[in-house]
Amino acid sequence: MIFGRNDLVQDAPISRIDLLVCRNTLMYFNAETQTKILERFHFALAPKGMLFLGKAEMLLSHARIFEPLDLKRRVFRKAVNAPVSYNHFVSPGFPQRRTHDISGLEELREHAFSASPVAQIVVTEDEVTALVNAPAEVAFGLSERDIGRPLRDLDVSYRPVALRGYVEQARLERRSLRIKDVEWRRAGETVWYEVHINPLVGKEKKLLGVSVVFHDVSWARQLLTELEHTNRQLESAYEELQSTNEELETTNEELQSTVEELETTNEELQSTNEELETMNEELQSTNDELQTINDALRERSLDLDEVNEFLESVLTSVRAGIVVVDREMRVKAWNRGAEDLWGVRREEAEGRHLLNLDIGLPLSELRPAVRDALTDPEYHTEVVLEAINRRGRATVVHLRCSALRGANGESQGALLMMEESPAAS
Repeated sequence: MIFGRNDLVQDAPISRIDLLVCRNTLMYFNAETQTKILERFHFALAPKGMLFLGKAEMLLSHARIFEPLDLKRRVFRKAVNAPVSYNHFVSPGFPQRRTHDISGLEELREHAFSASPVAQIVVTEDEVTALVNAPAEVAFGLSERDIGRPLRDLDVSYRPVALRGYVEQARLERRSLRIKDVEWRRAGETVWYEVHINPLVGKEKKLLGVSVVFHDVSWARQLLTELEHTNRQLESAYEELQSTNEELETTNEELQSTVEELETTNEELQSTNEELETMNEELQSTNDELQTINDALRERSLDLDEVNEFLESVLTSVRAGIVVVDREMRVKAWNRGAEDLWGVRREEAEGRHLLNLDIGLPLSELRPAVRDALTDPEYHTEVVLEAINRRGRATVVHLRCSALRGANGESQGALLMMEESPAAS
């Protein structure tokens, strides 16, 4: 696949194209320019070539050079016998008035323009400009007026490269010359050419002229520059790889040392494993003993469950509110009577600090009684407090607070019994 840039209005058309796709482009040109472009398209297409246009492009006024194959999809075929003028992209003949008489024009033109489709200039044996094709006109600012002028009078004779010496050499030696790496800066960009200078010899070995062909090799030059840049990057990457390889070799030596250490460690682990097996047998024996103890504790736990059920039954049966707190004043027990009195469920109260519960008891009077019960195992008091029950009504509560003594005789918490006065309810 070859990519290139082609000016539809100025550049010479490419020939022998089977399919030419130009969709939604012609509509941006005026009618005169469209006609020129379509004539170029007709010249570019092969005898059975097809043209594919956009939906907005009908070619109704150009039916003489293109015939529709599928008008709905805008597919057209080249009309083979259509009369088309190509004067705007093929160099015309010699003007009527010339400073020099040029003979053998037809043969000269045949040889010159069969040489190359790129920018080309043909001069006669005495270095008079004979032919200039369209790419040369565009590239070097030439026109029809320059045909018939001596090569030395044209800018192209010394720019982008001094041509006269090479043309003279090719003419005298009758051999082709090639000039590489010709750089030319124009319109803010740099163009690279490879210039081919070929002597044109007729059938009778007579020198007819010299053809100068300018091959645009900018793309190749750009590829070469990119290739050099890539080579530099590869060299840098190669150096980095060498450095990495040395690091890997060092790492490999370290790994070998680590493997040896691991082998030593493995031997130590095997010895440790044997010791662990011995310990495991001892632990198994201990586990059997613990299993026996666990069975005994399970039996005792069943007894404790029965005691807990009994205590739960007692707490549930007492109509008064019973609350048990530990030494940090966190609720350990909260019976149904407390739920009915304050509207706080058991699961909401147990585990929380007593003074953080949202109940209707006055905390300022409750706190001293509970703290005394936590410090004095013999403590016992009864107070009457004005409170707010779960219904939000004012009530009078008889509160009995006593220390919760443990087996060692010290206070392990406090036991609160709260009972609403019958008159208040």
